[in-house]
Amino acid sequence: MEVINTVGRRKAAVARVFLKPGNGQITINRKALDVYFPLEILQYEVKQPLLATNTLEQFDVTINLDGGGIKGQAEAARLGIARALCEVNAEEYRSVLKKNGFLMRDPREVERKKPGQPGARRKFQFSKR
Repeated sequence: MEVINTVGRRKAAVARVFLKPGNGQITINRKALDVYFPLEILQYEVKQPLLATNTLEQFDVTINLDGGGIKGQAEAARLGIARALCEVNAEEYRSVLKKNGFLMRDPREVERKKPGQPGARRKFQFSKR
């Protein structure tokens, strides 16, 4: 099996994921997973597709992350890993990943700020006099 290349996105974050056979090493921007994401919950979020399909020890994952915050980056990486696993073995992994919601891209984005207002929806305080 050659290296599989996929893309995951969430908010302003973009994750380019490279999946190859290995022993379960996850590298993000040339750093180990626990160094790049020191929070346990974000580490778990990145590993979720591998844990759901019981393939944590079978593949090495290399991820290039760009843009967004740490939460958006973790969710982008999760989507990219799930898409890569589908390319490895679609009939075995796709149903499990789809049932857990790992294959759906979350479309929610920040609404743009409008002119003449302090924010997207917020208005300046109305003064009658």
